[in-house]
Amino acid sequence: MQTFYTNPQLFESKAKLLKALSHPARLCIVRGLLERGTSNVMNMQHCLQLPQSTISQHLSVLKAAGIIKGRRKGLEVYYSLENEVVKGLIEILFAEN
Repeated sequence: MQTFYTNPQLFESKAKLLKALSHPARLCIVRGLLERGTSNVMNMQHCLQLPQSTISQHLSVLKAAGIIKGRRKGLEVYYSLENEVVKGLIEILFAEN
């Protein structure tokens, strides 16, 4: 009988990553960043039709999970997708069948 190898920390970190992606707006943000490369909140607001404050809350969750990074350019912050695992997940998730 074969036993399963478990690593609680690994499963915890992967679950946190999936939890951060588990909202439609955050999935949309991440997919948009994958397609565009970078974007500021104003572009996301226009695309998502959500208030700036709501988008900022979602960006905070994604940043805390290590999925995106923000880079200041003058008065604006431009966000980009930084997690290679998430890039692969999004490509698979939205692949055409």
